[in-house]
Amino acid sequence: MLGLVVTLISIAAISAHPYYADRIPNGYTVPNPCGSGSWQAVGHYDAIHHTHDKNPFGMAFAAQGHMWTTALCNMDSDGDGNTNGVELGDPTCVWAVGATPTGAATGHPGLCEPVGSAQCAGQSFTCGCHGHNCSGK
Repeated sequence: MLGLVVTLISIAAISAHPYYADRIPNGYTVPNPCGSGSWQAVGHYDAIHHTHDKNPFGMAFAAQGHMWTTALCNMDSDGDGNTNGVELGDPTCVWAVGATPTGAATGHPGLCEPVGSAQCAGQSFTCGCHGHNCSGK
């Protein structure tokens, strides 16, 4: 019985908030800066699993009530020189839930890109790490 309870809790934790992708432009097609495909858990350091470790965009998104706002759009959460709106295909910050974004997602708003570059040297994320502060910085 305990095994079943643990399994159900694990499933709920992993799939708890995928609807947040509906609340940001191009939420299902954010490029994976560590390889091919898209980054499913945009607000987290792990591409697929919704862990407790939120990246800077995830923290900013939470601070904005888990909604796409003009303030969130204009932020550069990951410090790579591009606003969240530019990286998510809404450079003019006009997107609303349910609308089609004006452009495609060109980057990840929570991970400084290119990962491992001199520009992102202060970032404590490394590909394959699945957490923060894995590089020891």
